[in-house]
Amino acid sequence: MPDARRAALLRLSAALGTRHEAAVRTEMEVARQEADAGAVEEVILQSHLFIGFPDALNALGLWREVSGLPAPDAIGEDPAGWEARGERVCAAVYGANYGKLRQNVRSLHPDVDGWMVTGGYGRVIGRPGLDLATRELCIAALLAVWNVPRQLHSHLRGSLNAGAPVDQVDAAVEIACGFLEPERAEEVRALWRDIRAKAAGNG
Repeated sequence: MPDARRAALLRLSAALGTRHEAAVRTEMEVARQEADAGAVEEVILQSHLFIGFPDALNALGLWREVSGLPAPDAIGEDPAGWEARGERVCAAVYGANYGKLRQNVRSLHPDVDGWMVTGGYGRVIGRPGLDLATRELCIAALLAVWNVPRQLHSHLRGSLNAGAPVDQVDAAVEIACGFLEPERAEEVRALWRDIRAKAAGNG
């Protein structure tokens, strides 16, 4: 995906984390010009996993207004395939930490483990329409703004595991930091520096 298109999606995803309609509208207007409409739809759809259905529904309504596009047809997937796809996608994102993740989430509540894999990774993140690396970069940008360092850590690593080059993660972090106050932005940069250094050491 060309850098300008990816940057527009990253800015939109980060803006969704602000909960500020004006910021979201601005980035939607840019994305309408720079990115594929289907990719924009996917960024908004996956955001509900992190910002919740109410904000995601409001964002979809705003996108209909900004884009002037009708809702697309449903992709009509068979839910029976979501669990297996979710296991594959979640394992790709978490790499060597996949087993530990599943164990940790099951210890919180076993039903949440199933929801995460089947619903989160199978139903949503594994959907066609956007490559996994771009999905993970967009998720990381949103989580940086949403201020959840533990989940941000996982998805910054997940971006690398999904195949995003370091410079693309650098760019996603800087885009997200553009929506943050300086102190918070430096916390995000410091987290990414630590992950990047450890990843380089493992390489």
